[in-house]
Amino acid sequence: MQKYVLASAVAVTAIAAAGMASAQTLEEVKDRGVLNCGVNTGLVGFAAPDAEGEWEGFDVAVCRAVAAAVLGDASSVEFVSTTGKTRFTALASGEVDMVSRNTTWTFTRDVDLKNEFVGINYYDGQGFMVPKGLGVSSATELDGATICIQTGTTTELNLADYFRSNNMDYDPVPIETNAEAQQQYLAGACDVYTTDASGLAATRAAFETPGDHVILPEIISKEPLGPLVRNGDPEWADIVRWTLNGLIAAEEYGITSTNIEELAQGTNNPEINRMLGTEGNFGELLGLESDWLVNALKAGGNYGEIFERHIGENTPIGLARGLNAQWTEGGLMYSPPFR
Repeated sequence: MQKYVLASAVAVTAIAAAGMASAQTLEEVKDRGVLNCGVNTGLVGFAAPDAEGEWEGFDVAVCRAVAAAVLGDASSVEFVSTTGKTRFTALASGEVDMVSRNTTWTFTRDVDLKNEFVGINYYDGQGFMVPKGLGVSSATELDGATICIQTGTTTELNLADYFRSNNMDYDPVPIETNAEAQQQYLAGACDVYTTDASGLAATRAAFETPGDHVILPEIISKEPLGPLVRNGDPEWADIVRWTLNGLIAAEEYGITSTNIEELAQGTNNPEINRMLGTEGNFGELLGLESDWLVNALKAGGNYGEIFERHIGENTPIGLARGLNAQWTEGGLMYSPPFR
């Protein structure tokens, strides 16, 4: 245990030291002509290659929107698969320019590891999935269970906290990726799989018989998920942050992939005009073209369109908007003003 703690401390120090970016990411991306974006190793609905090998998903769409805003081309993205353990080192080392990979914004990841979280694109919480045949209806019945858990994640820590506070024991089965978790779970190596509830829904949707598995009702944590960049480059952080804000605000103001061309000609709404570049100099302030957000929205639509296309109730993932609805609809999605 002492060796593990020491190794972890050394790794954290190395990441923190490497994580201070020089303020030149925008220039590097433009010179390269490609955005390097860290994503999941494969989570259907969020980030996974399709039958033709093209990456698609909710988190992938954020990468493409940023590429479109910066380079004018949503296809100018190199997707880099990262695990729970490798995502932060990939970012700190410069292997990727941003991470868009169901990553929880926490104090230590922000302050100690020197990451710059730029917003929240999915409000989530940790849950549990079990085979229906196990006959379990509540997480409080999991005393003594074997549980598949991805290492290097907040999920690992939350699991320990939950079982300790409920005076229960469990036998952890450490895994690296969601694909490995799925394999081990279906093979019966663990009774339970725990991760973010959205990840459980995505994993279950990929099963041959999804109905044979139950996601238990308990949500045991807060998991605000969002994209992040290296600390030390505020200009780049602003670009990624306001691209995400733009996707959210566009849904609020009714800007969609189908009416963007018309609205980009100018409207009687000053906020929309500022967003789409017909008033003000917001693109110039970011070091981008005036139509940066128009390009980002053309890449995949607004936040609501992206949500419904990849993970919404009419997809195999089947997620309701819930907390991820607009603030005007009782949710938490809320962009600061473009002013």
